[in-house]
Amino acid sequence: MLIAHGEKAPQIDPTAWVAPDATVCGDVSIGPGARIMHGARLIGEAGGAIRIGRDVIVMENAVVRAGPRHPCSIGDHCLIGPNAHVTGATLEDQVFVATGAAIFHGAWLGRGAEVRIHAVVHLRTRLAPGATVPIGWVAVGDPARILSPDRHEEIWAVQKPLNFPDFVYGVDRAAPDLMVQVTRRLSERLGAHRDDEPI
Repeated sequence: MLIAHGEKAPQIDPTAWVAPDATVCGDVSIGPGARIMHGARLIGEAGGAIRIGRDVIVMENAVVRAGPRHPCSIGDHCLIGPNAHVTGATLEDQVFVATGAAIFHGAWLGRGAEVRIHAVVHLRTRLAPGATVPIGWVAVGDPARILSPDRHEEIWAVQKPLNFPDFVYGVDRAAPDLMVQVTRRLSERLGAHRDDEPI
């Protein structure tokens, strides 16, 4: 389904293909030869663009999102695996994101990087070209440290100062009633979808 949002409609190259049960909403540009498979969701919130390059494959039930603070760019010849999640990140050419992997806001993945099954590339992390995040491991920081998930304290020591709530939602982690503020802001922003138009 193609949906106009915030006065922006998806732009799809004539040689690309979007499955009939996929959703492409808002400021999304899909390049030549790209394939957006069944159940995938590409959501460009108002003010947040998604750019999908040549011959990119977005597999079943993957989610690619962009918001006003964090556009999303996926270079040529990338593969986003089933149930993967890419939000507000930049992927250079030939990046592989495996099944169930998560790439967060402000992350940058260099050419030919691999993020394997259920691995995570955290907020504002910079992954070198050709780097690999092993199955279930976590990349965090700039430059990225690649750590096993059982090393939570080390991951948190790098992640905490990145202040996810502030970087993503504009609310400092120390704010009173943090989740009240986050959800109210997000609810207001997402409320704009009431005016979406299927095309």
